[in-house]
Amino acid sequence: MPRITLPDGSKRQFDQAVSVMDVANDIGPGLAKATLAGKVDGRLVDASYLIEQDVDLAIITGRDDEALELLRHDAAHVMAQAVQELFPGTQVTIGPAIEEGFYYDFARTEPFTPEDLLAIEARMHEIVKRDLPIVRELLEREVARKTFADLGEHYKVEIIDQNIPEGEEISIYRQGDWFDICRGPHLPSTGKLGDGFKVLKVAGAYWRGDSKNQMLQRIYGTAWPDKKQLKAYLHRIEEAEKRDHRKLGRQLDLFHLHEEAPGSVFWHPKGWTLFNILIDYMRERQNIAGYVEVNTPDVMDRSLWETSGHWDNYREHMFSTQTEDERVFALKPMNCPGSVLMFDQGLKSYRDLPLRMAEFGKVHRYEPSGALHGLLRVRHFTQDDAHIYCTEDQMEQECIDVIALVLDIYKDFGFEDVVIKFSDRPENRIGSDEVWDKLEGALKNALNSMNLEYKLFSGEGAFYGPKLEFVLRDAIGRDWQCGTLQVDMNLPERFDISYIGEDGEKHRPVMLHRALFGSLERFFGILVEHYEGKFPVWLSPVQAVVMNITDKQAPYVEKIQKMLKNQGIRAICDLRNEKVGFKIREHTLQRVPYMVVVGDREVEEESVAVRSLGGKDLGSIAVEDFVHMVQQ
Repeated sequence: MPRITLPDGSKRQFDQAVSVMDVANDIGPGLAKATLAGKVDGRLVDASYLIEQDVDLAIITGRDDEALELLRHDAAHVMAQAVQELFPGTQVTIGPAIEEGFYYDFARTEPFTPEDLLAIEARMHEIVKRDLPIVRELLEREVARKTFADLGEHYKVEIIDQNIPEGEEISIYRQGDWFDICRGPHLPSTGKLGDGFKVLKVAGAYWRGDSKNQMLQRIYGTAWPDKKQLKAYLHRIEEAEKRDHRKLGRQLDLFHLHEEAPGSVFWHPKGWTLFNILIDYMRERQNIAGYVEVNTPDVMDRSLWETSGHWDNYREHMFSTQTEDERVFALKPMNCPGSVLMFDQGLKSYRDLPLRMAEFGKVHRYEPSGALHGLLRVRHFTQDDAHIYCTEDQMEQECIDVIALVLDIYKDFGFEDVVIKFSDRPENRIGSDEVWDKLEGALKNALNSMNLEYKLFSGEGAFYGPKLEFVLRDAIGRDWQCGTLQVDMNLPERFDISYIGEDGEKHRPVMLHRALFGSLERFFGILVEHYEGKFPVWLSPVQAVVMNITDKQAPYVEKIQKMLKNQGIRAICDLRNEKVGFKIREHTLQRVPYMVVVGDREVEEESVAVRSLGGKDLGSIAVEDFVHMVQQ
């Protein structure tokens, strides 16, 4: 006689075991029609799941956040069924839901063509229209193994042998004649998927992500609750392709990447100018906020990373080398241990705290070749790191100050919509629960005192402390995780650093790890895409280009350029023997904010004719007025 407690606190009693769908029907036919799944005591289950004891139950419909992942998981299964119906003999491997869509990896000798993808999508719509019930079945291990072996599904047999422990139940989900191994849950039927999906592209992928294994074909798709949301997503994708920082990086002559240095950036003059504008800006903001700037070595002994815990927790991402004297060194993946050694140099007093040490540190992290992506995922990058050493009493206020600083900085770059993620203690952590209670409490109290909302991500903190992540929303609605704030009492303990308190005794400082841009390379890439290369004047590598109409004006053009540069304006001149309309079009494509044209009249009047990037003719104005306008 299970008793069901619903989210509104109401309860329903049943005389026998009931499914999630039975409960939905008991509440009302409208809810039953909309039911996609259930959440039993916090666990997502099929609508057919049988409830035999007292539970808390939430009915999942298309309005719930969990529905989107269900849709995408089902879309992957429907796509796999379509592929095997159209191309018999193709083996299926794995097909998960991912952010914004889904994929499935297939083993097939012939490559999929664009025409094949269109046929697969059409067949998916047919399968949806069939409205096939999706049924979960349990198989004994040997039965499951033989079933897939008989079908020639060798990858599924390997999954059973290597991924499913002995004694664990093996579930398959069947839709019509097609079925696959899956833990689920899934929608009640293929018809519930709707028509808000699209097959996007095919790419290569190694089995289990290992380059030693066979290359498979991965077909990507996207799925949304309805066609309207699908259309909006496809528009975002189209916009994203236009804004791709790799394409604009070439077009605007900002940077390039090279196979001889995978995951490392070759900065061109204009790109390096913008990179240094970011550093200069951050340097000024940190100076005003009471930071001092330091610099620590890039290569340090293995023992340091063992003490910090990185060697045990982060080793697979570190570059290391052994010298002839058999010492093992590592390129730093993080700046924290070097900062601790900096703090430990010399005696520190409570009067020195809080000590805010900033560093534009170069770090190196190994990322698989397949994960590298322009400036957004690299192996060598610069962090605008800072480590704040303070007393426990100062900890909460320092958190408040960092949060206020990062939100204000993002506004300067045009990011007003910022989501704060709070990640608490992970399973794999160092330090006592008492210490973690203090650290998590400081972050929560800081956010609450500032009346800031945040999203909790349980168990996703760093191994040494809880963290805040600041997620920016760009001009086309994409989210980017950038800045972080971590509170830590564990590294100071491991490195045995201290300060002399007011009582003359040694005390352990609290350590705040803070990055505002995060990776400068990544933030640079985000800015390129956010602004589509049309940077605000203060960020533009070239703020103005001065151009002549005929050779007669060349000396005046050079004079104007020199005047602008003397006033701190990043100006270039274009004296090419080309028509001025051609020059304007070319520099418009280069996203230069101001085009300054000089003819005989401007030389005579000692003025300049100015045109803005948006195509607005600002007319002929005095040079001093133009300088003032740009500076403003």
